[in-house]
Amino acid sequence: MPAMSRGNYLLVPAVLAALILGAGGPAHAEKGFGGGTDGQTEQRADTSDDGTVSVTVGGVVFDRSKNGGGDSVGALTSSTSWSPPPCWYAPKYTPEQLQKYLEPIWEAGSTGYEWDAEQREKYNADDEKKGFNKDKSGKGYWWDAYVDKSYPPGWDSCDEDYFWVDLGDPPPADIENAVTPEVLAGLAYAEIRVPGTEVTLAPAEATKVNLPTWAWLDGAEFKPVSVTASVPEIGVEATATAEPVSLRIEPGTPDAEVYPASGVCEIKDGRIGEPYAKGKANDTPPCGVKYLRSSGDGTFPLRATVTWEIHWTGGDGAGGDLPDGTFGATQDVVVQEIQAVNR
Repeated sequence: MPAMSRGNYLLVPAVLAALILGAGGPAHAEKGFGGGTDGQTEQRADTSDDGTVSVTVGGVVFDRSKNGGGDSVGALTSSTSWSPPPCWYAPKYTPEQLQKYLEPIWEAGSTGYEWDAEQREKYNADDEKKGFNKDKSGKGYWWDAYVDKSYPPGWDSCDEDYFWVDLGDPPPADIENAVTPEVLAGLAYAEIRVPGTEVTLAPAEATKVNLPTWAWLDGAEFKPVSVTASVPEIGVEATATAEPVSLRIEPGTPDAEVYPASGVCEIKDGRIGEPYAKGKANDTPPCGVKYLRSSGDGTFPLRATVTWEIHWTGGDGAGGDLPDGTFGATQDVVVQEIQAVNR
């Protein structure tokens, strides 16, 4: 029988389950401590006494207690072509768990005698004491691939077979996306949620043509947020932290001017922009827009996008920067003509 591809190998559990169900017996799929089966990412949530929720996804535990909250939160979009890992490798099975998972597949005979024999030899399955590395129980784990549940491009690129890693040793350097602090930082990045970006405008209800409109964001809503990703079984973790740095305003029409001219308002003293105060009607706002024509019977879609700087720190003291992330929202703005009064 020709060698099986990783993709075909991942179909084996489904084939086995079908055979068992067809025989009228109960189907039972063994899972590793990571909570997932081959090629899948299952999720488990645990709530502590203080209400903090940690979520286990694909062998990785995510602590979201310092993440952004509220109805308008959303995920960041990378400002570069970089993207979080679409799949990764993490500890999945103890020696005993892997044996319980694989042997029924071989016994079903659905994969062919030749391939089954090769697999049994690979894992030394006939040695009761050392097969599947049982002589190393408690001293390491079998690692396997997990997939981002949204199946982004590249989700099927983690096609390495199970591999063993002793506790305290790093994963093989030639296996891309095997969890390290840096890989966990990328996974934590994908879990970050930041608050929405509806700016406060003055005038609030409707602005006027050629009248500067002040725009600002409440600094209390735009504090740093973070997510920690960890694999407790091997003592590896990393925290990705997002900090707001600027706001970009896009008026929704070319017939407008923005303040500053770049359209990018930098964060200052924990706040983006400056609230309007009485007596400043003729002043130039540090952050805002001036519409040069009316929106007529409709509105202009003003878009406000906040840029967040991302950095990470690992439990081992390592750290660095990840690409900036952005998150924005659109709000409708009414622009009216200034009415002249004839006396």
